Amino acid sequence: MGKKRDVHIVPHKDGWATKREGASRAGSVHRTQGDAINRGREQAKRIKTELVVHGRNGKIRDSDSYGNDPHPPKDRKH
Repeated sequence: MGKKRDVHIVPHKDGWATKREGASRAGSVHRTQGDAINRGREQAKRIKTELVVHGRNGKIRDSDSYGNDPHPPKDRKH
């Protein structure tokens, strides 16, 4: 299997875009970040990868894993 290609939500001149890691062009463009996140989440679930949300400044502000997470959260025993 090839390298995983996360789905990123990034600022775009026409609003917000979904973009697969390593792709040169946006997959889809949306007017709002919320719309782009919804579309990106569907795609990340379908291909079992990570959804990475960037802020207007380009920095990562959130991420969610929808696949086989190599570093899953560990439950704390009390």
